[in-house]
Amino acid sequence: MIEYKEISKSYGENVGVEDISVKIEDGEFVFLVGPSGAGKSTFVKLLLKLIDADSGSIMFNGYDVTELSPRQVPGHRRSMGIVFQDFSLLPKKTVFENVAFAMEIIQKPRRTIQRQVPAILELVGIGAEADKYPTEISIGEQQRVAIARAIVNNPSVLIADEPTGNLDPDTGWEIMHLLEQINRRGTTVLMVTHSREIVNAMTKRVIAIRDGKLVRDEEGGNYRPEEDDDDIVPATTKSEGVLPL
Repeated sequence: MIEYKEISKSYGENVGVEDISVKIEDGEFVFLVGPSGAGKSTFVKLLLKLIDADSGSIMFNGYDVTELSPRQVPGHRRSMGIVFQDFSLLPKKTVFENVAFAMEIIQKPRRTIQRQVPAILELVGIGAEADKYPTEISIGEQQRVAIARAIVNNPSVLIADEPTGNLDPDTGWEIMHLLEQINRRGTTVLMVTHSREIVNAMTKRVIAIRDGKLVRDEEGGNYRPEEDDDDIVPATTKSEGVLPL
C-alpha cells in the first residue's frame, strides 16, 4: 500500500526527514507520533505530494509518488481522505452540502451524490443534522462532518492529522471509535497525534519520528516519554485493544 524507501527531505540546513524506510500495509491502523518539529508533517506532506523529496521514493498503490507530474497529483490526492484538526468546513454550506462538495469537485453524478451522502452521514452518526450549518452543530459533530467528507469518495487511505486535538476527552473518544469503525471496513488509517492516552489505550502500530529520523516502529506500541513535547512520563494504561466507553 504505502512504502517509504530511504526518503529524505531538508529545508535548507533544517532536516525534515532523513533516510526513512517504512511500509504500511492495506487495512492497517497506524499512529505517527513524535515531538513538535520531529518531521511528522513532512512525512505526511511527502505522501500527499505537497512537497518534493530530495531523495528516495514513496510507493503508493503501485506507483512512485515522487515521480508524479503536476497533472497527476490531483488524482493521487483524491485516492486519500484527509481530516484536519480545524475541520475546514465551509460555513455557508449545510452539513449535506459540505460532504457533497467533495463529490461535486470530481464530477460525481447528482443521483450518486443524493444517494451516497445521506448514507455516509448516517454512518458517522449525524444523519439528522444534514440540513444544519456548521455553526449550528457541536464541535464533535463538526469533526464527524469532516470525516464524512473525507471518506465519501471511498478512499483507500484516511489521513487524520490530530483529529481529536480540539475536542474534549469524551468527544475525542467518540471520534476514535468512529475511526476504528472506518478502519474495520477496510480503510487504512494513518493518524498523527500527540495524545498519549489514545495511543496507549488502543495499542495499534506506532511509528515514531524524532529529529527527522525513524526511531521506532512497533506493533501494539505505547507512547513513550521521549516522544512527547514535555518531560511528563505517561501513565500506564491497561488495554485489551478495546476503546474505553
